[in-house]
Amino acid sequence: MALRIDAGLLSRHARGRPCRERHAALAIALAALAACSTAPPKPAPVAGPKFQQDEGGFTVLEDVRVAPAVRADYDNAIRLLEQRQYDQGIPLLLKVTQSVPEVSAPHVDLGIAYSRSGDLEKAQESLQRAVEINPRQPVAYNELGMVYRRKGDFAAARTSYEKALAVYPGFHFARLNLAILCDLYLADLPCALDNYQAYQQAVPEDKQATMWLADVRTRAKR
Repeated sequence: MALRIDAGLLSRHARGRPCRERHAALAIALAALAACSTAPPKPAPVAGPKFQQDEGGFTVLEDVRVAPAVRADYDNAIRLLEQRQYDQGIPLLLKVTQSVPEVSAPHVDLGIAYSRSGDLEKAQESLQRAVEINPRQPVAYNELGMVYRRKGDFAAARTSYEKALAVYPGFHFARLNLAILCDLYLADLPCALDNYQAYQQAVPEDKQATMWLADVRTRAKR
């Protein structure tokens, strides 16, 4: 899995690139916390994530003022998760969610960590909590879609991907995941065709997805 982290002065950006299994595509984009040395005891309200997209990937920003100790715990937890040390990273993220329960980002990261470690029930709980806090969290919806797909609830997975795209239509990771779901699991070729085409327009250099699109076009003509 390729994960690129850019550290800014007051915010941390995490960019996700697709990580493909044999017949699936996973998209990871970690939300982020921002800190300031004069942070008040409680986090300032968060209006919603900000979205940025360029040739390097997709960035989700969630800015909130937190205490330096909370920011340090968050950064340490993310480093542990990047090293796949889930047994140490998850407890630290749980501590962060208790410190800033009103912020969706650590709940998203916690859901991703649980999913990677194989605990789909806790992953679902954490991601659902994230969208309860912030209904405009496309990363959480995309991750929920993958959890539902792995649990065999394909209808719920589709709904979750569609919610991600309703929040941010340019979120091409959810677009590709929806295309694959419709193609391989729902046998909905029109849905697969539409979303592969939309994804190809956003990421024309993805040759594998181009092949998948050609395959769906061939099958749709039969």
